[in-house]
Amino acid sequence: MKTKGNILIIDDEFDLRKLLMRLLTLENYRVWDAADGRSGMKMLQTEDNIEVVLCDVMLGDVNGLDLIPKIKAAHPLVETIMITAYGTIEDGVRAIKDGAFDYITKGDEDNQIIPVIERALQKVRMASKIKRLENQLSEKYGFQNLLGKSRALKEAVTIARKVAETNTPVLLIGETGTGKEIFAQAIHYASARQQKPFVAVNCSAFAKNLLESEMFGYKAGAFTGADKNKKGLFEEADEGTLFLDEIGEMNIDLQAKLLRALETQSFIKAGDTKTTDVDVRIIAATNRNLEAEIQTGNFREDLYYRIGVMKIEIPPLRERKEDIPILADHFVKYYAPKMNRVVNRIADEFIEKLKSYPFPGNIRELRNIIERALILNSGDVLQAASLPREVTLNTRLPLPDSLTASTTLAEIEKQHIQRVLTSCDGNKTKAAEMLGIGTATLYRKIESYGL
Repeated sequence: MKTKGNILIIDDEFDLRKLLMRLLTLENYRVWDAADGRSGMKMLQTEDNIEVVLCDVMLGDVNGLDLIPKIKAAHPLVETIMITAYGTIEDGVRAIKDGAFDYITKGDEDNQIIPVIERALQKVRMASKIKRLENQLSEKYGFQNLLGKSRALKEAVTIARKVAETNTPVLLIGETGTGKEIFAQAIHYASARQQKPFVAVNCSAFAKNLLESEMFGYKAGAFTGADKNKKGLFEEADEGTLFLDEIGEMNIDLQAKLLRALETQSFIKAGDTKTTDVDVRIIAATNRNLEAEIQTGNFREDLYYRIGVMKIEIPPLRERKEDIPILADHFVKYYAPKMNRVVNRIADEFIEKLKSYPFPGNIRELRNIIERALILNSGDVLQAASLPREVTLNTRLPLPDSLTASTTLAEIEKQHIQRVLTSCDGNKTKAAEMLGIGTATLYRKIESYGL
């Protein structure tokens, strides 16, 4: 029969210790015992599967109450139940304050001890489950997932690791598809906020009014259709991290409200009369040149300096070609089993073709290329013939028409958007990715230029 739990008894009274051991053994617990505090702490170090400690207050070598914070510091998932012959309210309060699970007076333990141990074990196992899930999140989103050995990537990761230890706002700068959200997640899960929420919002995916409601929420009746209270993303991210992707797409009016929320860590919801206080760390990302956007009046200078206390530039894939084989191998190992494909090797020509391609869509495009190649490939060697035409021929978008001094920036942008749309066969989602802008922004520009 499987044991119900692992218990350590620390008590200097031999007869009582053995009585408790017999009682718990008969109840199918696995039990260890120690006659004093020192040997009890040593046993906790050597027996790493102990879940609950039953500890007497009056031990020969130490006050058992002094062991509680030591046990918690060295073994945070272990629960401690104090047992004493001379219980006082003061000792009970101190024990619970220092982290004991419960405090029992000797003579009462016969009918209390088993239910208390069961409740303590439930708490231990829930905490262990949560810890395992947190470890899985850290493994899934940690810095180890930023694959590559290039100097440019290593420099960005080094800065990100250092800033993760602080609450400093971070601005991630890089083209679409370079992995800015992966960087943001890695920073969050390496920080002291890792057990709190990581909430992401793409600022280009919402119209101004919708984005404001998403970020700050509203009270019921604030406007037509607001039939119940809505918690915004700032509240959802309280004590955690709010990732503002494509912040360069945010409406200038909303930027003012965001700045105030960042400065005061508070805001007023639509339809409310009082402030909502939060504790949120901001990580923002953009593929735009925000300094240029400031000059054109599209981005607030004060907000730029507030979110850009620490700026990290994420290198595009064309500047880290030595990382392409590592990334390609990773994507093959990830997707091949999902597609029931067996790939034992990637052909050298396949990698060389990838290295010569400029990757306007960066890592995201590489991932899509690998997934497509796995579908088309035959055999257990991934061959260059399975690559798309633009990679094998290394085709690039045609250069803009010859420019003159009178050509406006708007005309250049219009021509470039038209070329990208043509190269993508009108696929606006893919075109937006290649242009490094949000889909909503692309639609606005198409309408503005009459394309």
